[in-house]
Amino acid sequence: MPIKISNELPAHKALESENIFVMTEDRAMTQDIRPLRILLLNLMPTKIETETQILRLLSNSPLQVDVDLLQVKTHKSKNTSQEHMLKFYNIFDDVKDNRYDGMIVTGAPVEQMPFEEVDYWEELCEILDWSKKNVYSVFHICWGAQAALYHHYGIPKYGLDEKIFGVFPHRSLDNLHPLMRGLDDEFFIPHSRHTEIHRSDIALVKDLQIISYSDLSGIHLISDMECRMFFSTGHFEYDRDTLAKEYFRDVNKGLPIKVPYNYFPDDDPSKTPVMNWRSAGNLIFTNWLNYFVYQKTPYDLANL
Repeated sequence: MPIKISNELPAHKALESENIFVMTEDRAMTQDIRPLRILLLNLMPTKIETETQILRLLSNSPLQVDVDLLQVKTHKSKNTSQEHMLKFYNIFDDVKDNRYDGMIVTGAPVEQMPFEEVDYWEELCEILDWSKKNVYSVFHICWGAQAALYHHYGIPKYGLDEKIFGVFPHRSLDNLHPLMRGLDDEFFIPHSRHTEIHRSDIALVKDLQIISYSDLSGIHLISDMECRMFFSTGHFEYDRDTLAKEYFRDVNKGLPIKVPYNYFPDDDPSKTPVMNWRSAGNLIFTNWLNYFVYQKTPYDLANL
């Protein structure tokens, strides 16, 4: 999907080096089509790395995508320069009068805190409520998924005795669901979290369906019955070295951390990780964009 982003965004150079079709703003203006409008609420501390990962998934198909980057104004990023945030990111006041075909809500490293103690919780709830009327389909990732499930449906998260950390095998629970089309009987997705949600809580909500699961890492993908909201407990957007960076960071801090499951060859951190989740991640995201954003959104977003 040709993706229209600022030429100055760091992700632009990274994606072009991978031969991903990144469209300049000048070229986009000459195309007589309505692009998909996607809003990315980036809650991760590593903003630039996460931007690049998500933009990579949005790219390289015949459709044009316009992406707006959104930050919460009630929390100042400590790991990304304020120059970058001011130059490329909007706050909610900038976009609240807009309408979007799709929206992505990332994870955040706050999962062990009660939701209400997160400093931007009230602002996030306002954005999640706004998205129900101003965005056709929303894809929530990891803590973003837990937060949305809690806010919209009252579904709690539960602390784990040991972090779910590694690349785990999954299976579809509904092979006919369009989000699952083209996936193998077994596919792999990275996870990195200290909390989980329970099937018994999801079962009490008639509007929700679990569509993929892992015997080792639990619930993976959840959809509402209208397919307007999706929730992923894993990180199919991760780069090859993302889990490695997390592992070595914790090791260097002296924190208790096990070698990521099914990640380093022979569980040897000196060896290069095998990336066995890229195709599944690309397919899930492409299915979302095609079946639940492009095919479903009205041409005139005012008719949402």
